[in-house]
Amino acid sequence: MRLVFLAISLATLGVFAQAQDAIEADGLPGPAGRPYSPHADLAFPTNVYFGDTHVHTMLSADAGGGGTRLLPRDAYRFARGDQVTSNTGQPAKLSQPLDFYMITDHSDGMGAIKDILGGAPNVMATEQGRSMNAAFNAGGQDALRAAQDLVRLFGNGELDPALNYQPGVPAYARVWDDIMAAAEEFNDPGVFTTFIAYEWTSLVSGNNLHRNVIFRDGPERAGQVLPYTTSPPIGSADPRDLWEWMQNYEDVSGGDVIAIPHNGNVSNGMMFPLQDDFAEGAALDAAYAEQRQKWERLYEAVQIKGDGEAHPMLSTEDEFADFETWDYGNLDATEKKTPEMLPGEYVRSGLLRGMALEDQLGVNPFKFGLVGGSDNHVGMTTPDNDNFFGKFTAYEPGPDRATHVSRRYPDGAVALNAWQYITAGLTAVWAEENTRGAIFDAMERREAYATTGPRIRVRFFGGWSFEEADALRRDLAQVGYAKGVPMGADLPMGDGSPSFLVYALRDPMGANLDRVQIVKGWIDRDGTQQEKVYDVAWSDEREFDADGKLPAVGSTVDLEIPSWTNTIGASELGATWTDPDFDPAERAFYYARVIEIPTPRWTAYDAARFDLDLPSEIPLSQQERAYTSPIWYTPK
Repeated sequence: MRLVFLAISLATLGVFAQAQDAIEADGLPGPAGRPYSPHADLAFPTNVYFGDTHVHTMLSADAGGGGTRLLPRDAYRFARGDQVTSNTGQPAKLSQPLDFYMITDHSDGMGAIKDILGGAPNVMATEQGRSMNAAFNAGGQDALRAAQDLVRLFGNGELDPALNYQPGVPAYARVWDDIMAAAEEFNDPGVFTTFIAYEWTSLVSGNNLHRNVIFRDGPERAGQVLPYTTSPPIGSADPRDLWEWMQNYEDVSGGDVIAIPHNGNVSNGMMFPLQDDFAEGAALDAAYAEQRQKWERLYEAVQIKGDGEAHPMLSTEDEFADFETWDYGNLDATEKKTPEMLPGEYVRSGLLRGMALEDQLGVNPFKFGLVGGSDNHVGMTTPDNDNFFGKFTAYEPGPDRATHVSRRYPDGAVALNAWQYITAGLTAVWAEENTRGAIFDAMERREAYATTGPRIRVRFFGGWSFEEADALRRDLAQVGYAKGVPMGADLPMGDGSPSFLVYALRDPMGANLDRVQIVKGWIDRDGTQQEKVYDVAWSDEREFDADGKLPAVGSTVDLEIPSWTNTIGASELGATWTDPDFDPAERAFYYARVIEIPTPRWTAYDAARFDLDLPSEIPLSQQERAYTSPIWYTPK
């Protein structure tokens, strides 16, 4: 079913529909016993807030070593809309402030970079320390390569302990106290919300298993502990040990904490495993599944290091699966990617694996909602392509950044080019208000979604009785909550086939929408993992071709400016859709994917601003998108 909304006519239809239903049960006016005013006595979230759950400042050794000088207070000022001076001396400001922000500096070595740069005696007493002190202070490419070497040494257990500050070092506690103090200073409930957070940086031989740890609490609770690290004897690289630390934190403080994994695409298959990689490959057990589902209710689906929703080799029938794909290898490029690794790396395959494991273990370990982040290491989240300040200081705006080689394999071959970095993703949450408690609670119930940068507004509900007329309602959320469940929830049992209600509104300052899709994954009766993408709403009166494909929306991108026009696409799209292939005996998940019309990529803006003739392999346009958290169906 396809519905391209015309705001005036549909709003009029909604008024007439409400007038026809003026008298309802319980003697109250309005539909289903609701007050006449559709905005009164609402019992569900009506606001969507956009923010970043993944930010690094100078206090992270790889950021500070690479030249970043912005500290948490600078990052907060930038995120709330103030103009700041970037690490390369350029004025920078967001087009519009973010609503919430989480600075997640690495827990391992937190703050040590200050002593490395300053040449503290304990640093200069080591060969690695002297080398890094010289390289980091030299700046430029020397500092970038030293930062990459630091990651490689850390990931392979070769970093000198003198450079890897841990809890117990007096300087470590002072840094953590100041991080919490900065979050408190800039927390402005209702306007701009900050969270106490850090990144637990587990690297197994260079394979990325990082998690961002987010507190619901202020320093009165979060200050009762120091961050968990990955270096023994105090820390561990095993996620089970992190979850034990989180449980202990809640038991001791009475607080609330979650962990958000990210970048499975550089984990070389370890992000969504089928075995316990920390127990010599033993089979996963129910305890693992229960703990992971409890503590990791979200997954970062997109960020500067590529998109992680789907891979074209796994989703061969999905024409939109190859979006900003990274598949060169693990984080430090010490091991190349193989096709066998891919199913353990991507959102869609991870969700499918979770349901398959649920059949075996009774619990789904990979039952996660979706968020977006930046993972920027410059202290500035820049989600807009015309205002992109890169991941590292070396990739702040300049004429050479797009053609720079970012990583090489040990044999010297190119692993990653700098043009493959993308702008920051954003996390959107549906919450009652812009406060720590409301935003955190929305994340815990998975009523959140990811965008690749634009502020696309998306609602997604599942139920058993949605009708075509429901998509015409301007009080769509009220209908969605009354007749179904929102993104991130489980479908209750019902009769027939499940139906879904989806609505998307473009970024007010952004591009029109091409289409809305519903992605379904299921385990069939033979135990085989299946997936299918359904186009449910689209623009421009297009018709399916003989192969059942919806033609491309076209492009209005002008690379000379660069810009685009919203003469194609739609400002809003919505539909109700009933699963035509439903089998009540099969586990399934459903999520919505919203795709914009083509717009210029950051590389196109660089080409125009710096008068560059970039190589043909560098893409200059893209179709940005949003991914909702799934809704799950489980047979009785």
